[in-house]
Amino acid sequence: MTKNIAVIKGDGIGPEIITEAMKVLDAVAKKYGHTFNYTQLLMGGCSIDANGEPLTKETIDACKASDAVLMGSIGGDTTTSPWYKLPPNLRPEAGLLGIRKALGLFANLRPCVLYPQLSGACPLKKEISDRGFDMLIMRELTGGLYFGEKKTETVDGMQVAVDTLVYSESEIRRIAIKAFDVAMKRRKKVTSVDKANVLESSRLWRKVITEVAKDYPEVTLEHMLVDNSAMQLVRDPAQFDVMVTENMFGDILSDEASMITGSIGMLASASMNETKFGLYEPSGGSAPDIAGQNKANPIATILSAAMMLRYSFDMIDEADAVEAAVSKALNDGYRTGDIMSEGMTKVSCSEMGDIIAKAV
Repeated sequence: MTKNIAVIKGDGIGPEIITEAMKVLDAVAKKYGHTFNYTQLLMGGCSIDANGEPLTKETIDACKASDAVLMGSIGGDTTTSPWYKLPPNLRPEAGLLGIRKALGLFANLRPCVLYPQLSGACPLKKEISDRGFDMLIMRELTGGLYFGEKKTETVDGMQVAVDTLVYSESEIRRIAIKAFDVAMKRRKKVTSVDKANVLESSRLWRKVITEVAKDYPEVTLEHMLVDNSAMQLVRDPAQFDVMVTENMFGDILSDEASMITGSIGMLASASMNETKFGLYEPSGGSAPDIAGQNKANPIATILSAAMMLRYSFDMIDEADAVEAAVSKALNDGYRTGDIMSEGMTKVSCSEMGDIIAKAV
């Protein structure tokens, strides 16, 4: 099978971790008889340097012409980089919002898994971390406060800022369907997170989610307020299977969930539209402080590539092989610096890529 993959290496550690993910994909292609064609594109700070803007039409068009997008990290040091002296619409992160909108990527899937080999890296109590957890946070990605009308104006001599939180029934319904479809392939439980005791948008959210649930009688649905959800994530994360929520709540909760896995360098991410097309990227940032030093953890990016195989290409065995290779590397005691512990073997970014590719 031949697949065309748009590759955006990005900024900071992006080029390093994407290189390792491509190395693993090439091992998959060789083993299973596939051909992966890569088209390298610019986005973020590197695109600003080359083109004067974080996202070009050429990059968008090339992504649309591909079967999926594999992306590294975007952005730099917000205090020292000249990129952050530009207007907000020309900064690296504007490219992220732009590509999500252009490609219709409304559903962000972020698996949060505590591997048993890394239970010691989890900051929670031992009795909690020893149980482990395997959840998936599905965040609505193109609506809510981040995309609503924004303005700052002077009222009675004082500046007033307004951000508008808007959700339509159709926006909620499509993310709900995605969540329930994924839950059917997992443990068949959906936790819908909202703030329905305060927000009108959340009351509509809860109503539509409940309606969609009727089409999935095998899936258990629970509603949970966002503040309680934040507490439950650190009290008993194992209770969650699929958690679905709106844009801002999902942004916050998924970062909280990433912390309790021990390292954000372990967390994959997928952003999908209404077809099988998706953009796959690690959950972590560009880590400019270690960029170019071969220290980054490539596992999140490699696991993102596995998600691409699973969700966009329907290559289930291949995805399983990549995930098993990651598990084997951890079982064999190999660790990058961020997950290093006593008695383990410390390896570089490229060495970890080699080890996982060989294990495939």
